[in-house]
Amino acid sequence: MGAGHAHGHAHGGGHAHAHATPDSDRRWLAGALAVIVAFMLGEVIVGIAAGSLALLSDAAHMLTDAASIVLALWAIRLAARPAAGRMTFGWKRVEILSAQANGLTLLLLSAWLAYEAVRRLLFPPEVAGTLVLITALVGVVVNLAATWMISRANRTSLNVEGAYQHILTDMFAFIATAVAGVVIVTTGFVRADAIATLVVVALMVKAGVGLVRASSRIFLEAAPADLDPTAIGQAMAARDGVVEVHDLHIWEITSGSPALSAHVLVEPGRDCHAVRLDLAHWLEHDHHIEHATLQVDHAQPEVIALGADIAAHCEDAHGPAHRNPHVVGH
Repeated sequence: MGAGHAHGHAHGGGHAHAHATPDSDRRWLAGALAVIVAFMLGEVIVGIAAGSLALLSDAAHMLTDAASIVLALWAIRLAARPAAGRMTFGWKRVEILSAQANGLTLLLLSAWLAYEAVRRLLFPPEVAGTLVLITALVGVVVNLAATWMISRANRTSLNVEGAYQHILTDMFAFIATAVAGVVIVTTGFVRADAIATLVVVALMVKAGVGLVRASSRIFLEAAPADLDPTAIGQAMAARDGVVEVHDLHIWEITSGSPALSAHVLVEPGRDCHAVRLDLAHWLEHDHHIEHATLQVDHAQPEVIALGADIAAHCEDAHGPAHRNPHVVGH
């Protein structure tokens, strides 16, 4: 009987920067936070003076932007702690808690803004269109700068992506608000302010649902979207020397850090350690799974000869058994 594991840091995805580190992520996030807080304070003052819900909604959204960045910074700091004591994986999942919190705040804020926007569609107040337009145009520039800063951080982290989605939806919100300001100035149609708010709401719901769904998948130990457990199990079973793979589990420790465990049955007489090393190398090279724990045993002759049920070897196996069609039953 043999058991072993291979682990390390997962490879980044398409949004990652090769030079991105927790320290550089913190610098980019802190820069975006400073820009956002400064503009948010000015926007609250102008929004109250102009009587614009769209501006106040943008300011409220920017408050959640600032909070999301503060939360992301705290999560990065906590996640950097080494594994110790009962925290055998360290504090890496704090980043997923941060991402889920960002998604939920987007959804809760969008519900309140939707209610206010509908109320203003029915009973539109006076809105100073010129102030709305000027502030929104400045907001587009500010959010472009903040979005660029956060895009320089490692967006394969769901934590950083949560903060990024907050800022990105806010930038689109300012564009919608600027359009509303033009409409109010040129036509006097004050309901454009509430309509712009509803556009913001739609963007916030889309981003919020995406973050909550992605973070929930990690909390529920689901396999990452780009890794198919069935396909991987079948491919593992087809490797040289393997008879069967069962108890296969694939999950994410945190975003971008997939992990796998499995029970592997090997042909009698084959070197269990060599088969395990081959599987670990294949998982890392083909699927970027560097944290793999494999229990490897020799298969009983009757399993190979008759294709016996896996219960003969492992009575509490979870999930389907993947068998090598060129070995079992022949």
